[in-house]
Amino acid sequence: MHYHRSEHWVVVCGTARVTNGGNSFLLAENESTYIPIGVTHSLANPGTLPLEIIEVQSGSYLGEDDIVRFGDIYGR
Repeated sequence: MHYHRSEHWVVVCGTARVTNGGNSFLLAENESTYIPIGVTHSLANPGTLPLEIIEVQSGSYLGEDDIVRFGDIYGR
């Protein structure tokens, strides 16, 4: 989650499993989603091909310390 920025994710190749608030769905190549400020979200690759996305961040502050992690399975 972020307090100061929203994000747009565009899938370039592969398949993305997106959790955006209370919704979970798949995105294929050339599909996208918008994540508003303050909404919990996550991204996963459910496929066998590499997943490539473009992430566009927009907001008053884009620093890495604006990331709020909930149950980070990667230990960050």
